[in-house]
Amino acid sequence: MEAMIQLVTNFIRTIKITDLIDIVLVGALLYYLLKMIRETRAMQLIKGLIILFVSLQISAWMNLTTMNFLLKNTMQVGMFAIVVIFQPELRSMLERVGRSKVGKLIDFVQQSDAEEDENNTIDEIVEACINLSRTKTGALIVLERETKLGDVIKTGTLMQATITSALLENIFVPNTPLHDGAVVIREDKILTAGCLLPLTSNQNLSRELGTRHRAALGMSEASDALVVVVSEETGTISLAVSGGLTRNLNDATLRHALIKGMSNTRNKELSLIKFWKGGSK
Repeated sequence: MEAMIQLVTNFIRTIKITDLIDIVLVGALLYYLLKMIRETRAMQLIKGLIILFVSLQISAWMNLTTMNFLLKNTMQVGMFAIVVIFQPELRSMLERVGRSKVGKLIDFVQQSDAEEDENNTIDEIVEACINLSRTKTGALIVLERETKLGDVIKTGTLMQATITSALLENIFVPNTPLHDGAVVIREDKILTAGCLLPLTSNQNLSRELGTRHRAALGMSEASDALVVVVSEETGTISLAVSGGLTRNLNDATLRHALIKGMSNTRNKELSLIKFWKGGSK
């Protein structure tokens, strides 16, 4: 017992402050990685890799040469397969890292301090949605926030137009070239129209939700965008955010939700700008 205590004491004495920092950082990294991949296909992959690794060690201890050779090669090929098969999950993980405080701070070095008239933009969007709802005209409007939607923008027709309710309503008139796709709004401009959005992978949605709603959810899962949907069947207005869908919105509740969503982004930007300026003095 005394020998064990002496061994532990000697081990503690050899630990440096840098070792403790290293352990904490690695632990935090593993915690956040597991938190990100929880309840995704990647979690099943991690379990499979753990089983393979344990099997590899057992085969080495038992001198199972052939089995050890096969497992080693499987692990090498498996690491390459991870990148190919789980590209969507890896991309989503990196996007979430990019939306973190560090990512935003880097992004702000490149941004100007220009003020945006968000309330006017939101008023035009709300007016358009209410009018489209009355006529049961289907619509899909994406408000870009921090995550840039370059891949989606490339699928549409570039417009770079000032936002007005009349223009938004015209875009979604049935049987016109752009009415079936989504409009992407960046800051105070209608950037593109007729864009194709990724569909949600959620298989437990109500059958009442059509392709527009599934595309809105898919877009909100793949980015931090706000996505407004007007149903062609019922005229119902919905808002998709972070993989969730709020339905049956009216002009007041839609305006409140959009102002809240955009102001949260704006407040984060202002706080980061203040932090950056304060730290650079």
